Amino acid sequence: MATQREQRSSLGYGSTYRKGNAKETNTSEIKTVLGGQVWMVKPDKSAHTSNPCIWMQAGLVNFKDCNNFYDCTSCKYDLGMSKKVEKGNSISWQDAMRKKPHMNRVCRHSLTNRIEKRACAYDYQCATCDFDQFFEDIWTTKNKTMPGEVQQVKGFDVPVGYYFHNGHTWARIESGGFIRIGLDDFSLKLLGKADALDLPLMGKELDQGAAGWGLRRKDNKADVLSPINGVIVEVNADVRENPGLANREPYGEGWLFMVRSPDIKGTVKKLMDDTTSLSWISEEVVALEKMVEDVAGPLAADGGYFKEDIYGNLPGLDWRNLTKTFLKT
Repeated sequence: MATQREQRSSLGYGSTYRKGNAKETNTSEIKTVLGGQVWMVKPDKSAHTSNPCIWMQAGLVNFKDCNNFYDCTSCKYDLGMSKKVEKGNSISWQDAMRKKPHMNRVCRHSLTNRIEKRACAYDYQCATCDFDQFFEDIWTTKNKTMPGEVQQVKGFDVPVGYYFHNGHTWARIESGGFIRIGLDDFSLKLLGKADALDLPLMGKELDQGAAGWGLRRKDNKADVLSPINGVIVEVNADVRENPGLANREPYGEGWLFMVRSPDIKGTVKKLMDDTTSLSWISEEVVALEKMVEDVAGPLAADGGYFKEDIYGNLPGLDWRNLTKTFLKT
């Protein structure tokens, strides 16, 4: 029973489930697909959600998982609930929180599990709260996030929960609807440490699939395609000053930009998720192995594992061919 309770808490689903079909419309159950079979899952009283909606946390709905990355301003569910409030069919989540005992009136970011418990000092007038502005505009954008799980393909790291563009850039959707982007481990190990990263300034608009920035190594230059559409709201100044940081920690301290996109779900639909990216990286490794064999002779039977600075350690590799093949530029 303890194991079952722990599973419910971590997975966010209760233990009541049944086989369903694609036409099911029961709103008290959650429709999900596993192994090609549609399952109808109904949260029980002990169920928890890993990404709780603020309307649920305020006690106005029984069970609702956030599916919009805590970007309430563009959330259709939040808009629908706000319309119910306007019609007098419900109270707002702010009013619901104001009715709670003083010690339970916690910050909205605590309600959604993004920070530790913190009391609200502005009576849920978030627009006038200096901490809210700091958290959304400064703390969230400047602080790194690390992947919770990383898989490896022939020495190349592929983190879980990230999206990938076939030009070897990654995108990760974060709290508040921001998207953090950078170069993946494959491209950085392939080209080695750059002498400089030509990063644009804040406010520049990136176009998905178009050259968004570049890198230079001695006399060699390479353009990099942007994985998403959006406007840059933060640039990692540490990487601009020290490009090697990207090589050391590509998915952490080595991030490049924080971006705001008008259509988060639409832009990531064109990218590979962490499942698809594993097979894609495997194919890229095969293509790289063929290039290496052309200049260095046959590899070990199992191909071995690639290490840092492949281009620097194999002068016979052609920079233009590498960037054309893998960066798609």
